[in-house]
Amino acid sequence: MKKPAKEQPNKLAKKVVRDNENGARKAILEDLFFDFHKSRHQVYWVNFVRGIFFGLGSALGATLLIAILIWILGQFADIFPPLADFINHLIETMQRRQ
Repeated sequence: MKKPAKEQPNKLAKKVVRDNENGARKAILEDLFFDFHKSRHQVYWVNFVRGIFFGLGSALGATLLIAILIWILGQFADIFPPLADFINHLIETMQRRQ
C-alpha cells in the first residue's frame, strides 16, 4: 500500500527540520569544544595523561583495598579457625610469588 501523496511532503518537511536541528546541535557542540580546547593534540595529550593517572590510581586503590580486607579478615581469624587457614594459604601464595 502506498501512502497518500499528502503525507509524503509533510514527512519530508519533518525530516528536513530534524536534520537542521541536529546540524545546529552539532555546530554548537563543536564551538563549545574549540572554546575549551585549542587543538586536538592538547585533547589527546590530556586524555593520555588522565588515562595513566586513572590506571595508577586504580592499581593503588585495589592494592590498598585488598590489604585492608586481608587485615580485617586476620582480625577475625581467632574467632573463626577455617578463616585462619584460608588467610594463611593466601599469605603463603603471595610470598611464593615474590
